Amino acid sequence: MKDSKQLLASLLKTTQMGQTGIRSVLDTSMRPGLRKALESQLQEYNYIEMEAHAIATQRGWELADIDPAVRIMTDVMTRMKLNGRNSDSKIAGMMIQGNTRGMINGLKNLHQFAGQDEQIHILSQKLLDCETANIRQMQSFL
Repeated sequence: MKDSKQLLASLLKTTQMGQTGIRSVLDTSMRPGLRKALESQLQEYNYIEMEAHAIATQRGWELADIDPAVRIMTDVMTRMKLNGRNSDSKIAGMMIQGNTRGMINGLKNLHQFAGQDEQIHILSQKLLDCETANIRQMQSFL
């Protein structure tokens, strides 16, 4: 079972991975509509991350950010996957895969959540809703 702090730490890492994934493709060429969608998703992840940090600060918790090496590896892997194929469809597919992984982890964490911490539960649900919307939005670019 996970406690509130563990769930919040996992949620924070998911938002940071989402931001890292989006930032790793933003310097490639893509249709303006896809770029606008990704920038909007980046803002949503940032907003949820800020909420997670605010909750942690209110409670006096220290939460670790994702390892800088993970950020670098994500960027390198993204570039390798695109490798000259900067198609909107490829980018959208990668984003759908990332959001799906985030949803799976989020649902597993919620099912392992031992507490009745409404504030963290609501934020976790907000992240799941965000990822669901992101997947739907990216489907049109496949």
